[in-house]
Amino acid sequence: MSVQTPPRLLDLAGTSLLRDEASAISAVEDLPTELFPPLFMEAFHGRHIETLKAMVQAWPFVRLPLGDLIDMPHVGPLQAVLEALDVLLAQKVRPRRCKLRVLDLRDTGQIFWSMWSGASTHGCSSSGMVPVAEHRSMTQEPLASLEVFIELCLKKRTLDNFLTYLIRWVEQRKVSIHLCCKKLKIVSMPMENIMTVLSMVQLDCIQEVQVNCTWHLSTLAMFAPLLGQMGNVQRLLLSPILVSAFEEQEQQHVVQITSQFLRLHHLRDLYMHSPSFLEGCLDQMLRCLKTPLDNLSITNCWLTDSDLIHLSQCPNIRQLKGLDLSGVMLTDFSPVLLQVLLEQVAASLQELNLEQCGISDFQLESILPVLSHCSQLRTFSLCGNLLSMTIMEKLLCRTTGMPHLSDEFYPAPQESYSPHGALHLGRLAQLWDELIEIMRNLGCPRAIWLSSSPCPRWGNKTFYQEEPFLYHCYISA
Repeated sequence: MSVQTPPRLLDLAGTSLLRDEASAISAVEDLPTELFPPLFMEAFHGRHIETLKAMVQAWPFVRLPLGDLIDMPHVGPLQAVLEALDVLLAQKVRPRRCKLRVLDLRDTGQIFWSMWSGASTHGCSSSGMVPVAEHRSMTQEPLASLEVFIELCLKKRTLDNFLTYLIRWVEQRKVSIHLCCKKLKIVSMPMENIMTVLSMVQLDCIQEVQVNCTWHLSTLAMFAPLLGQMGNVQRLLLSPILVSAFEEQEQQHVVQITSQFLRLHHLRDLYMHSPSFLEGCLDQMLRCLKTPLDNLSITNCWLTDSDLIHLSQCPNIRQLKGLDLSGVMLTDFSPVLLQVLLEQVAASLQELNLEQCGISDFQLESILPVLSHCSQLRTFSLCGNLLSMTIMEKLLCRTTGMPHLSDEFYPAPQESYSPHGALHLGRLAQLWDELIEIMRNLGCPRAIWLSSSPCPRWGNKTFYQEEPFLYHCYISA
């Protein structure tokens, strides 16, 4: 049975060693495993460069989680680690102690460092950062390749010092370094720089892509071939895409973009905010989907009748758990189109957002029967639509007893507003009382939020407690 060294003794031992860097370097090969993490942290923050190099070359763990330790203005310790890796990669026989296979530059190592520094109970790490048993066949093998994990958030027009240094280092060692990124987030960066960075990344490692900036359609078309190489992407989010009225190659760009979905064999969640380029040609994208989606969000854009028809006919939406069409104007659509769409997803749908869709009383009443068959529905939002008190009463009656429905977000009734659109708070309070009375008569405990704004987080809230016949009404400031 192993005896754990008290954390205070670990600190003292590490501090003592680092006072004499030459002694620390010579002691690395025989240093107890439990001393490596705390001593490494001391050396890293104290910028004991030569000790860092020696420790990396004898690192007794498969993974070195460096992201939490990096101080961006001071890249000296990081450079020391990379120089030590160069030595390892050049060696024909790996050092006896070294098990290093992964350099992790993400902020994912808190548990590892706290565990080995004594801040939590010593034990095995769920992240796989545990000592590996020494097998002679493994220790004699050279470090032929190294995986480097990084979080990529491209948010500046130029590359920062850290990313510039890392990209240059990887570029010079393409054969032996695999730069991996699970989540790619693009906030603001010229496409030329984006392509430079991504040319160094193992694109099939990426599982989530977020484009949180406004692009022109031609820019998205340039990015599309890179997206097609991200075959393991499970989650894709695209922010507004601008279409120029004078863009002669618009249809060609749409084909270039949608065709890449044929290569995304693991896509489960698709979020598209203001994809104006899809109006009238949504079917081109839907035909290219290779897997059933869990979540689909197409918001703040115009769609045609044919788009909704193709959406309801798409086999890969029939297992949807989340559907968001907020901001898609449905006022002039036949309610039959929405009925058919909801029928296709009724068995699995858990979240439905139809905010600011211009839905009328007639349209809502037409879909109430199929809505009541969405037995898995948990969250339903109609905020931002102008609905009467009469249809809201019918809505509450139809949704009563739905077993999983827990979050309901509805607009303030039409009768709360003046002919000029001004909200009358006194009238709204009276209508709340009427709604509470309706729910009391229905006898089913539930919580609903009434909002005079499109976003329920900033609106007024009506809460019907989950205790029979106890009702409370709150008006937020």
